[in-house]
Amino acid sequence: MERSNPSTRVDVAIVGAGPIGLCFANALSRRGVSALLIDRQPRASLEAPPSDGREIALTRASQETLEALDVWPRIPHEERATMRAAKVFDGQSLFAMQIAPRAGQDAELGCLVPNRVIRGAAHAALSAASEARAEVLWRTESEVEAFAPSADDTRVEIRLAGGETLEAALLVAADSRFSTTRRAMGIPAHTYQHGQHMLVCRMHHAQPHDFTAWEWFGHGQTLALLPVDSHCSSVVLTLPPAQMDALMTLPQADFETEITRRLEGRLGTMTQAAEARRYPLVSVYAERFVGPRQALLGDAAVGMHPVTAHGFNLGLEGVRRLAGLIGDAREAGQDIGAPRLLARYQREQRLATGPLFAATLAIVGLYTDERPPARLLRKAILRAGEAAWPVRRLIAGHLMRSAG
Repeated sequence: MERSNPSTRVDVAIVGAGPIGLCFANALSRRGVSALLIDRQPRASLEAPPSDGREIALTRASQETLEALDVWPRIPHEERATMRAAKVFDGQSLFAMQIAPRAGQDAELGCLVPNRVIRGAAHAALSAASEARAEVLWRTESEVEAFAPSADDTRVEIRLAGGETLEAALLVAADSRFSTTRRAMGIPAHTYQHGQHMLVCRMHHAQPHDFTAWEWFGHGQTLALLPVDSHCSSVVLTLPPAQMDALMTLPQADFETEITRRLEGRLGTMTQAAEARRYPLVSVYAERFVGPRQALLGDAAVGMHPVTAHGFNLGLEGVRRLAGLIGDAREAGQDIGAPRLLARYQREQRLATGPLFAATLAIVGLYTDERPPARLLRKAILRAGEAAWPVRRLIAGHLMRSAG
């Protein structure tokens, strides 16, 4: 790659200033590692992101990580929705597998926060951290045009679309499951097109939900209700694209009637509280998480199906893991982009994500299969899970476990 001097030099260049990229830069700053964030959006959109309709389910470990990064205190209490328990339904049956903390344990199963709120808080926390610690640089309304290893293989040379050149010891892609940086790194990814679209919309309902999340596998649809307030939930509905087209074009009154019908009136009449948004459902798992002075983070490495709500939490695990390894290497005077360090990150992150990714795909396959044997099997699984308390405790334990 042709070089134009002088180049800006940093320890880590991060492509993508979403919540994972912001948290990663924050974590690096706290370990004395300089970072530069590259994003196509203007800075104002990152500082005050618009609503995208999505609610993020946070495990206790994720809350602890956000607390350590000064993100959690910047999330207003009114934006934190308690999730005390969860229920899993199948079809029209009133039976549900219950997932909750242990009896007598005064604890939440999890917490739900709007994605836009997390992003805004992450930006504010990073801005404060970068003023007090290692410098964090920004290149917004910009994108990477090319990159290549330096002649002595100690750094990555990066050229931005406007012609500016940068140098970093490590280049990290955190630019979504459709990452252009991952493709430019030459890292293939297994992509699963699920053939469905996801609708998200806050709805008021007549009956309270007791701050319990619902996962409901109905015939020809998958529904989730995520508690926002005692009489308000974020409804998540997955349907084939043609059916979603028809639903999204309904007048508001008809839309509310249709959502009430799809929920069989279990929470009474549903009324729309926010704009409905839709997203195609695509799962992604990269064949490799690292390359020569390169690493993938967040959805660029693992883009989860939302049915098990693991995506952002796994991304934060990656932030803790990679930032910790880099910080330790810096303190020891070692190369922060060394192959051994990156290999360890890849090994540990694949062990943390691989089984959950495979299990999620299996769940999606089972619960979108409408053939009679599959319907019988999923009813049996729910009954077995309810009877086998260790299964429920395992799920609850994952949601409630500490980051330590």
